[in-house]
Amino acid sequence: MGIILHSEPKFKNAVMIVGWPGICNIGLIAVDTLREITEAKEFGGIESIEFFPPKKVIIKSGLLENLEFPTNKFFYKKHKKNDLIFFISEEQPKKKSSSGYAEGAEAYRMANLVLDIAEQFGCKRIYTSGAAVSFIHHTMVSRVWAVPNTKRLIQEIKGFPNTIMMSNIEDRSGRGFISGLNGLLLGVARKRGFEGICLMGEIPVYFQSLPIPYPKASKSVLEVFSKILEIRIDFSQYDEVYRDIEKRIEDIYNQIPSSIKDQLEKMRDVSVQREAEIEPMTEENRKKLWDEISDFLKKGNGSDEEAG
Repeated sequence: MGIILHSEPKFKNAVMIVGWPGICNIGLIAVDTLREITEAKEFGGIESIEFFPPKKVIIKSGLLENLEFPTNKFFYKKHKKNDLIFFISEEQPKKKSSSGYAEGAEAYRMANLVLDIAEQFGCKRIYTSGAAVSFIHHTMVSRVWAVPNTKRLIQEIKGFPNTIMMSNIEDRSGRGFISGLNGLLLGVARKRGFEGICLMGEIPVYFQSLPIPYPKASKSVLEVFSKILEIRIDFSQYDEVYRDIEKRIEDIYNQIPSSIKDQLEKMRDVSVQREAEIEPMTEENRKKLWDEISDFLKKGNGSDEEAG
């Protein structure tokens, strides 16, 4: 049980980039797209049987032939600045808290197995990615919230495009949280001596429970990865896909009752305030706005990770 390696490549100045499902799969889509762009090759994985129930039972000629489990794979790509190691998982570990987030022994073991590979191949830094649920309107560009696991990285993060420290978000007083494996991995990485940064694309609070991706947020995260890792990305090849999904988002938005939509339109004003550097909404006004759209959000389901 544990890690299986098909090969043991030699790396120079390697960094690890981790992606798994979460709210609208913002981080997973960004990381997996980066893996595709770089044409990274699979070289191993983590066995799933101790973490996940089977997702499919395969039967042929009336006999059970096999059980199919979610995959957890490692990929690598030699690169001029840093060699890249990707870890991409189809699920977060099965045991979750009452709020829906991965936690407990399974999640902790998964995080440590991922970091065992980082240690074995000489990685000094770990990147994770996810969603930042925010009071923004879906017509606005998603910012990227960044959380480092050491103060030494703060100055570097200030040079990332379209990025803000999560602790600097309006009225947070330097505080926040990351639930699920993204937060856990950052903490375990710090304990084991790895630098770590989580990059989270903003998603409107009213879309967090919909079972569709939110491409603006994933694209913003990809733009930051492109800058950090010096990887050129031609976004035009994804623009058509983005447009199709954004049309679905607009169609869903137009189906919202006008009484609720009037409240959601206030988020557009909040986003304009953000761009104009006007005094942000107070917590009291945020709570009032949240209460006004809560009936709409009740219909959604929880997800595996969230910044708040």
